[in-house]
Amino acid sequence: MQISFDLYQTAAVGVLALLLGMFLTSRLSFLKRFCIPAPVSGGVLFSLISLLLYSIVGIEFSFDAILKDVCMMIFFTSVGFQSNLTILKQGGKPLIMMVLLVLVIIFCQNLLSVGISFGMGLDPLFGMCAGSIPMSGGHGTAGGFSPVLESLGVEGAASITMAAATFGLVAGSLIGGPIAERLIRKKKLKPESGAEMKDSMASLEVNEVSPEARKPYSHSDEDAFLAFSKAVFLIIIAMGLGSLLSRLLALTGITFPTYFGSLIVAALMRNLSELSPSLKAIKTDKIVSIGNICLSLFLGMAMVSLRLWELADLALPLLLMLLTQILFLGLFAAFVAFPLLGKDYDAAVLTSGICGFGLGATPNAMANMSAVCYKYSYSVKPFVIVPLVGAMFVDIINTAVITLFLNLL
Repeated sequence: MQISFDLYQTAAVGVLALLLGMFLTSRLSFLKRFCIPAPVSGGVLFSLISLLLYSIVGIEFSFDAILKDVCMMIFFTSVGFQSNLTILKQGGKPLIMMVLLVLVIIFCQNLLSVGISFGMGLDPLFGMCAGSIPMSGGHGTAGGFSPVLESLGVEGAASITMAAATFGLVAGSLIGGPIAERLIRKKKLKPESGAEMKDSMASLEVNEVSPEARKPYSHSDEDAFLAFSKAVFLIIIAMGLGSLLSRLLALTGITFPTYFGSLIVAALMRNLSELSPSLKAIKTDKIVSIGNICLSLFLGMAMVSLRLWELADLALPLLLMLLTQILFLGLFAAFVAFPLLGKDYDAAVLTSGICGFGLGATPNAMANMSAVCYKYSYSVKPFVIVPLVGAMFVDIINTAVITLFLNLL
């Protein structure tokens, strides 16, 4: 028996899963520790209930995907608006090195999973379900590319990529801290000026929470409304122009994700606005907030739509691919990234961040680095570089590499 949910009912169920996840996160400490997003924890519980109902009484849920796709498009458009090329000058050589390392990681993740698929006699496109789409991309990219994979013949791609992304979130949080800690202890690393860093971070936190420091950033309700309105309007314009760009890109015969055009247009709008003071009206903080809200809604609806029973026949090869990804990234972080980033304390902290967003998402990277710094000492550089790389470069590089692999395969 199949029970169908329309657009509004699907949205309501997705929000309920999100609220359930928030409740679970507030009560279960391990969810906070591993930075599991609320819609993921709530959605996994819902999908497990769906699996039981399907297995025992044959009830199958069907969800409308229209609003989910719109939320996904808004999120990736907001990612495009965060791509400010002028930041490259501020990040310097460490930022450029980090971007290059991310490029290598993403390329190797796809190469490994596709290679294992070939070796096991499986469709190489199945390997993409356990490559950089769920690993470096996380749940957002998994949801964005799963329709593309399904259109290319990979059955159950949405369930496979979402399951892999959840696995990666936990794994990235588990291995990042221990790898950094081992490097710090083995090589007896210390920050160049740990006390000064800690004092400066502490004073920064105090200033941010003081009423006097917050006053210049406070806005009236009307100002906030206008700022969010402009952000929404810019996102809609970028999505409209992006859809036209996507149609033009489709004429090339190359497979692109549906959001790619909007992401590129948003990035162009952001960087063009930096050329003239009169154009600097883009409030990226508001755009980011809107994007994050839509990401939560998208994940809530995507996770409740998981069909876990479709994973049964693919459990062994999928597990092999995921374990290989963990082994690869751990070795890469310790023996490649650490030396290239300088072999110092900052580099060790950065390795924990690499494990975080290489297997999960930027929040995982930040949580890993915070845990390391809490035990030893604050390190400023990683907390500047990792958010920039996670916000500006990972999704764009990942989309480009995935598109290359899909068209080669």
